[in-house]
Amino acid sequence: MNNFGKVLLKMGLLSLFSVMPLAAQIDNGVDFTASVPFYAGDVKLSAGNYKVVQLDERVDVLQIENLDNLHSVFVDFTSTESLLPHRETAVTFEKFGDTDYLDRVWIEGDEYGISVDPGRVETAAEGNPTQHATTAGGQ
Repeated sequence: MNNFGKVLLKMGLLSLFSVMPLAAQIDNGVDFTASVPFYAGDVKLSAGNYKVVQLDERVDVLQIENLDNLHSVFVDFTSTESLLPHRETAVTFEKFGDTDYLDRVWIEGDEYGISVDPGRVETAAEGNPTQHATTAGGQ
């Protein structure tokens, strides 16, 4: 491949990666119910009703708000992608031992999603993770 081809390939990849975070936006938020306590970042949240919102599309930070007692936490995220569009909006958790950790948010009909960055507590957890999902109440 000549130099022009390499530059063109690099520019194309750069353009693709710069668009991915924009595709993972949660426009109106996602409501979900957690049946057990879970960690979002380094904060342990109780079971209850929650809303996930990206407050500013220019910043990769989510607000996880407990709708029962109006407390919230902010967590960093990374855009992620699946091969096929998701059939339903869902929030997934990883489990280490007996503890659940907020993992991903998927939007119905979208191939892009949001992967919640693990906190120190999750990173320190030992064992093999298992995933489970809860269907979200809406966007």
